[in-house]
Amino acid sequence: MLYQWLYSLTDVFSPLNVFRYITVRTFISFFTAFILCLALGPYFIRRLVSKQVGQTIRDDGPQSHKKKAGTPTMGGSLILLSTLIPCLMWVDVNNPLVWAALIVTWCFGAIGYLDDSLKVSKKNTKGLSGKVRLFAEFFISGLVIGVLIHRFGFETTLTVPLLKSASFDIGWWYIPFGSLVIVGTANAVNLTDGLDGLAVVPVVISAATLALFAYVTGHVSIANYLQIPHVMGAGELAPVAATIVAAGLGFLWFNTYPAQVFMGDVGSLSLGGFLGIMAVLTHNEVLMMVLGGVFVAEALSVIAQVASFKLTGKRVLKMAPLHHHFELKGMVETKIIVRFWIISILLAVLSLATLKLR
Repeated sequence: MLYQWLYSLTDVFSPLNVFRYITVRTFISFFTAFILCLALGPYFIRRLVSKQVGQTIRDDGPQSHKKKAGTPTMGGSLILLSTLIPCLMWVDVNNPLVWAALIVTWCFGAIGYLDDSLKVSKKNTKGLSGKVRLFAEFFISGLVIGVLIHRFGFETTLTVPLLKSASFDIGWWYIPFGSLVIVGTANAVNLTDGLDGLAVVPVVISAATLALFAYVTGHVSIANYLQIPHVMGAGELAPVAATIVAAGLGFLWFNTYPAQVFMGDVGSLSLGGFLGIMAVLTHNEVLMMVLGGVFVAEALSVIAQVASFKLTGKRVLKMAPLHHHFELKGMVETKIIVRFWIISILLAVLSLATLKLR
């Protein structure tokens, strides 16, 4: 909203014309969110400590994690706050795609907040019922996608990377499919959030990559040149994604090993939901499986562990999710974290390569 007011003064001061450019507002949004997160972080952590909002460690987890008990959690609220203000300042809030991204992000954050609050109040790792949480996530996702299709004519076409002519209009089936992408991504990020800084950096890398996809998808000339689906207004998602990237980096300042604060479910679910809705809005639903390969591997490790134990009584891993397996094999925490970051960067580069390989 602020940028629209500044742009309206172009006749008085012509340099203000730069605010009409998405690229300019993307960079400004980035630095606004980063500075906000860095400035609010110490106060936010002190408030969490004073309210005794500490992390409860699961009994069946690695014993080395016991020392982390009591570390302030629900730090994802800091990320959400640091993204909201820049979005209101530098993003076109009249864009329905922007509203879709913000609604999913904040509603998933609210679910995570409730889950965290129950864990903190009960002093155990059992928060919101899994069935209730999944129902709420699917309902929100389905409602948002349904409104976009019915009210704003959002296309229901599914595209496949590397195959230029492989696109399928799945009609109203797109609602459950898109919802599955969003909910699956959110919960995969949630499972990944188990070590200091492990989840937030892959989120930052994925969000930065999706910001670029949003920009080229929203630019009709570039989209046609790259032979990717053009989504009108998608470019405005780039500054929104930039706030996630910046707030994530600001949060990492406090979350890096040894962490001063954990993001909690309020952070992991909201950030995962954001990545999921961005994949849907830019029609990169299938590609998200590559870009978010770290999250996919973590989720599959849990599925494989549970399935194997129920069917055979044996475990395929020492412990799930996957990062705990490596911990129990003797790998130090920081090495696991950095190697997962490296893999995330490689997957992002591979995802970007598909822009010219379609």
